[in-house]
Amino acid sequence: MKAGIVVPQGWTGDYDGWDPARAWARTVAVARQAERLGFESIWLFDHFTTVPRPTDEITFESFTSLTALAALTTRVRLGHLVICTGFRNPGLTAKMISTMDVISGGRMELGIGAGWKRDEWLAYGYGFPGTRERLAALADHLAVITAMLEPGQHVRATAGGPYAAVKGAINLPKPLQQPRVPVMVGGNGPNVTWRVATRYADELNLDGLSPAEVAEALPIIRSRCEEIGRDPASLGISVHIWWGAAPAPGQERVDVLAGYREVGVRRTMELLRESATSDEALERYAEDARTAGVELAP
Repeated sequence: MKAGIVVPQGWTGDYDGWDPARAWARTVAVARQAERLGFESIWLFDHFTTVPRPTDEITFESFTSLTALAALTTRVRLGHLVICTGFRNPGLTAKMISTMDVISGGRMELGIGAGWKRDEWLAYGYGFPGTRERLAALADHLAVITAMLEPGQHVRATAGGPYAAVKGAINLPKPLQQPRVPVMVGGNGPNVTWRVATRYADELNLDGLSPAEVAEALPIIRSRCEEIGRDPASLGISVHIWWGAAPAPGQERVDVLAGYREVGVRRTMELLRESATSDEALERYAEDARTAGVELAP
């Protein structure tokens, strides 16, 4: 099992009262520290304003920030945890992620979900469709994105449905990664989200589930793969360890990380809010991860 770090960007109030230039410098420093310590990947949330309530404080936008971090790192993989697909035209998303893959030297991941933060949708003029509609749109968006990520210099994508579609869309440059940038669908819904993931994704990201809850979910996920004749082993499972309920450093965290490894989780991602102000937070995390049997780069 590998581990990724969610880099501070202000969304959880980690930069409240900070000067923007100082905050960005700290984001870069944490990203580079995660790379030095051997973590597999770095991630950003795709949110516009703070949680739980929107406040007049810094929240760095995810696509622009990840593009900059791609140019400022050399080894770690980079991704969103996860994008709210309704915030962007899916053809544009595919174009941006392809360009970012070239910029990063083939290190991008596309984490994608239906979105949930109602106040952002309304404040930024997206409305707020019901859950059923947002999930249906996610499926159409993934059809568009995966078609546009298909390899081949002369492929023009035609795909989609009632919520989003492209017709003869050109996507050049293609991603450096072949056959495509890995796609990770995020969400805990067994009836719709997991079926969408089995159809379109390389990885399913479970949000905040404990090792025991992951173990309970795995037979259902396997059955979703089998419904469409997919080998369950081809769908990686990852877990976002929710920052608001993270295990305490030391033995508790070691036990939780080891628990995920033992049930077959491919990787975890976690935000350490204290990393905004302390270098020791990531150093201690790396120690606990190694103790738990997590694979860190030398």
